[in-house]
Order: sequence, then C-alpha cells, then structure tokens
Amino acid sequence: MREFERRLRPFELGFAYLPVLLALEENGELVQKELAERARVEQPSMAALLARMERDGVIAREPHPQDKRASRIALTRRTKACLPEAKQSLWDGVEQALRGLSRAERTTLIELLRRVVANLEAAR
Repeated sequence: MREFERRLRPFELGFAYLPVLLALEENGELVQKELAERARVEQPSMAALLARMERDGVIAREPHPQDKRASRIALTRRTKACLPEAKQSLWDGVEQALRGLSRAERTTLIELLRRVVANLEAAR
C-alpha cells in the first residue's frame, strides 16, 4: 500500500480515493449513495472520504436537479487529466511486484487473493 501511495502522490491522489475515482471514471456523475454502493463503503465513511476529496480538488459537487437533498459528484478536470497517467503508474507498480512470477503463478496468486476477499466479504 505504501508503494501505491508513493506512486499516487505526484498526482495529488491517495490510495483510499481509488474506488471513488474508478466508479466516477466508469459511470460519470453519481450521487453519494450510488458511490457508496459501487465502492462498497459505508455511508458515513463515504461522506468523510468525499469531503477530503473535495477539499483536495479531486471531485466537485453540484446540486442534484431532481433531489434538493442530494449532490451530483464528478471528477474535476484536473483529476480527469491525470487519471490515465496515475493508473499507469499503479500498473507499473503491480508489474514490479509481480516481476519474476510466471503467468501461471500470477494466475494462481490472483485466484487465491479473490478467494481471500470472498471469505472476508462472506464474514460480514
């Protein structure tokens, strides 16, 4: 995790921001509830995370046209511009971590990690 934080620092992004960044990149503007569901984050934690992201200029909020209580959340222009390079930097980190592993070993590692995640999710 420290390596990924280090790689994201030049882009003024944090590792904790990734689920939100990817959800907004993939889906465009979303409301907080949708972001929490897609990122699998509890509402209170999502609210705090979005506040930090807004403070850091990573996201912008606009009033929702149909729901006065909600805001539409979107990536800022700066974030949209740097996201491809930031993601590439993360992939470079993954490649560095997996260097020396065969394709079969990588596949096995990924499958084992998926099972670990599934076990943790089932325990919730």
